[in-house]
Amino acid sequence: MARDLVSARAGRPVHAPVAFELEPGDALLLRGANGSGKSTLLRTLAGFLRPAAGTASWAGQPIAGPEWQAAIHWVGHANAQKANLTVRENLRQAALLGGAAADPAQAASAFGLAPLLDVVVGRLSQGQRRRAALARLLTEARPVWLLDEPGVGLDAANARQLARLIGRHRADGGMVVVATHGDVVVEDPLVLDL
Repeated sequence: MARDLVSARAGRPVHAPVAFELEPGDALLLRGANGSGKSTLLRTLAGFLRPAAGTASWAGQPIAGPEWQAAIHWVGHANAQKANLTVRENLRQAALLGGAAADPAQAASAFGLAPLLDVVVGRLSQGQRRRAALARLLTEARPVWLLDEPGVGLDAANARQLARLIGRHRADGGMVVVATHGDVVVEDPLVLDL
């Protein structure tokens, strides 16, 4: 998937060249201090940034194309939700943008959000917003999850639920790349220290 890949921030490389290959069911855990390039590498893998050097591909194709965008779920630091829409509306919109007709209630219930489906996201706590963002992972099946510190703002029960969902996704042949400081447990990952 990545060969001699270097990510850059403001035109400057932020980490040494990295190489890894993921198979269905694999997880790659990105570890490192703040500022080590974990988020920048994830943003590069998501196709938001161009690599400073090296290549990244999926299914034999560069990650820059529409096929790659259709294959990934991205959950970054910002929860990427419209504050003036309800949890239900945000989940429905996420599904429709991906071409799916998922049931928002089912996705929300995975993170205990069923009672909050009709609450405007702008009124939710930070932890509730994070859970609503993570519920998007369940709005449609996509083989690759790119998760940037997904456990931030989660209580212990929801961090365990996220770990279970990651495990289930991998058992179904999905791949996960996750940057974390240890707030989410990922079983038997490949590890890349930045």
